Amino acid sequence: MTSPPTNPRHIFDVKTLEMLVCPLTKTQLTLSADRQELISVAARLAFPVVKGVPLLSLDEARNVEPESLRGLPDLDSDHYGG
Repeated sequence: MTSPPTNPRHIFDVKTLEMLVCPLTKTQLTLSADRQELISVAARLAFPVVKGVPLLSLDEARNVEPESLRGLPDLDSDHYGG
């Protein structure tokens, strides 16, 4: 049985990622490999992306183990000039 096609409106636009920051630390977010979460390395939190919409509420976030952050790019750089 095949899954129904994904509605294009439910796909997260990666360009949007440049405008979003962690609500706790105000640092850059990284899209997970499966494109289902936005990761805040600084806060060690993962925010879900539901139907293409990132849920950047601390109530929606889950804690991320430090070991699982090792594969993500280093986000301590001065990416936003701040």
